[in-house]
Amino acid sequence: METPRTHAGQPDSNIEFWFDFGSNYSYLSMMRIEDAAARHGVTVTWRPFLLGPIFKSFGWDSSPFLQQKAKADYMWQDMVRQCRKYHLPWTKPTTFPRRALLPIRVALLGAEQPWLGEYCRRIMALNFAEDRDIDSPETMTEVLAQLGLPATQLIDTAQSEPNKPKLREQTDTAKARGIFGAPTFFVRGEMFWGNDRLDDALDFAAQQGRR
Repeated sequence: METPRTHAGQPDSNIEFWFDFGSNYSYLSMMRIEDAAARHGVTVTWRPFLLGPIFKSFGWDSSPFLQQKAKADYMWQDMVRQCRKYHLPWTKPTTFPRRALLPIRVALLGAEQPWLGEYCRRIMALNFAEDRDIDSPETMTEVLAQLGLPATQLIDTAQSEPNKPKLREQTDTAKARGIFGAPTFFVRGEMFWGNDRLDDALDFAAQQGRR
């Protein structure tokens, strides 16, 4: 299900979805947000960004889930339960968090395009259902070609020098808005963090739209 995107002058019934392809909890939200938003009559604005620089600003070299073994063990078991709950395929990635610079740059190019939702779901599935590398031109070519998109053109544009600062700017914006993890959602300036807050954010967006 594809949800209409919004531009300037967004309606009240809109949700901003900030995500990173290396984020396991973003996977849970990614695979259901479009259908869930459509049921609520809410539009989705896509905000791909990089968690790595934000974690580094906190003094972390990697995901906070990896800072403690007990926390990591809990998170992996929680992912099994959550994927069962949402009927999603799951394979624990052999590399975590997996580098996703190229797919994020492509997502930033397509942030207002109708193909973005399906593209993002396919990237997430490669990472968390098939345990495949996602940060390569070969993988991107495969995914984009499956969607009937001009893979070479999109990849070249995503990797071009004029485009590179856009991802840094997006990530700086995330940091300035107080984002500390993913997925994060904003509705009329209100922040909701974590996959378990997606439904709350959608309910809030729908209520705002009815006012």
